[in-house]
Amino acid sequence: MLDVNGWEFVALIVLAVVILGPERLPEYAAKLGRFVRQARDMAEGAKGQLREQMGPEFDDINWKQYDPRQYDPRRIVREALFDPPPDAEDVGVPTPAVVSHDPTLATPYDEDAT
Repeated sequence: MLDVNGWEFVALIVLAVVILGPERLPEYAAKLGRFVRQARDMAEGAKGQLREQMGPEFDDINWKQYDPRQYDPRRIVREALFDPPPDAEDVGVPTPAVVSHDPTLATPYDEDAT
């Protein structure tokens, strides 16, 4: 529930009662409920439309891989920084040749870029 514990939830309710007042709170709670229902109906409508347009391939899609909640930026950065890079042969990417600088030759430059 968005990482909100019980006491924080109670504090939010008390804050809502203080800000909105007890007479307007039911009205805003009803509006919130209607908004949540409309959002859910819109999502189901989009899903139905996508299912209709895609046909039988819709059922073959692994929707869990597209769930943004599975991505943890800290894990992604940690893996990018600390995991050894895959071998170039495994990935199919050609390995760039390492060229050392020869001080006897002039420094190369691009006429169009300078």
